[in-house]
Amino acid sequence: MSKYVKIRSKKDRISFFLEKRALTYFSLFLGLLCVLFIMSASLGETFIPPIDAVTVFFGGGTDVQNLIIETLRLPRIIVALFVGIGLALSGAILQGMIRNPLASPDIIGISGGGAVAVVLFLTLFSDETDSLTVSIHWMPVAAFIGASLVGVFVYLLAYKNGVSPMRIILIGIGLSALTQAITNTLMIVGPIYRASQANVWLTGSVYGANWDQVKIIVPSILVLVFVSLLLSRRINVQELGEELAAGVGSHLQRDRFLFLLVSTALAGIAVSFAGGVGFVGLMAPHIARRLVGSSYGALLPLSGLIGAILVIGADLIGRTLFLPNIVPAGVFTATIGAPYFIFLLFSNKRA
Repeated sequence: MSKYVKIRSKKDRISFFLEKRALTYFSLFLGLLCVLFIMSASLGETFIPPIDAVTVFFGGGTDVQNLIIETLRLPRIIVALFVGIGLALSGAILQGMIRNPLASPDIIGISGGGAVAVVLFLTLFSDETDSLTVSIHWMPVAAFIGASLVGVFVYLLAYKNGVSPMRIILIGIGLSALTQAITNTLMIVGPIYRASQANVWLTGSVYGANWDQVKIIVPSILVLVFVSLLLSRRINVQELGEELAAGVGSHLQRDRFLFLLVSTALAGIAVSFAGGVGFVGLMAPHIARRLVGSSYGALLPLSGLIGAILVIGADLIGRTLFLPNIVPAGVFTATIGAPYFIFLLFSNKRA
């Protein structure tokens, strides 16, 4: 039996193969995501039966159920879903470009750039009474700009007759340490109240998500997901190594710039809405690679699903397990991600 499913348009203008194993895993994780989505809408301080939650999705339910789910929970779940997709795809693209499974937007400083921008925003625009002088809605913009600037700096500093994966990772680690130092300094010299607020954001949380944020993050991530899928074949070529990739006609430097640009945009958008949700960009692609292999046509979609599951699951645990207290989602992704990172280090050492 063939391992692939053939899909062709009527006039054969579009045709491609889908691996059956990848389709199986994609279907399983998509089902798991749907179950987790409904559970997240049901569970909380006020329990709503899952069947009633599904009814609300289709325009039914009582006024109280509609208020709780549509106004409070649904925007948060959707933002968490797309944050997970953005971080996972960003990590997957970086790992393919650098040819290192330990690469992620956290490690090369992209998330750190967003953190510096947020703390700087809270420090500069606070008055003597610890009140913000501008709208808090500008904070995601500041985070995106900070993450993007670090991405640009990584590329410029790593450029020397082209960009090599090793220089990107080394300079990225250095910039990550620098952004951490700047963030700590700003939190020390800034207002205490704003420092505590920044600390919640740095940990990573989708608390306070609203429909205005949904309207921004959903189309932005969807466009970048489409671009990422179009680039999947080029990422596969990059993993062959520089000589083989150049031999088959790949434009190495142009493609690396494009990969870094898309990866930075994905991570920057995710970080701007959820803060420093760590290790998702590391774990999700690595888990997907173990399941479906290193072909990016299958790896990217499955990574996105796993990333969404990780963030929604972490947020669900954080807002239900310790009621009435709410724990940021980043605490739980770090709790899983740090040991997993150590495991990867030992695995690569043995290899």
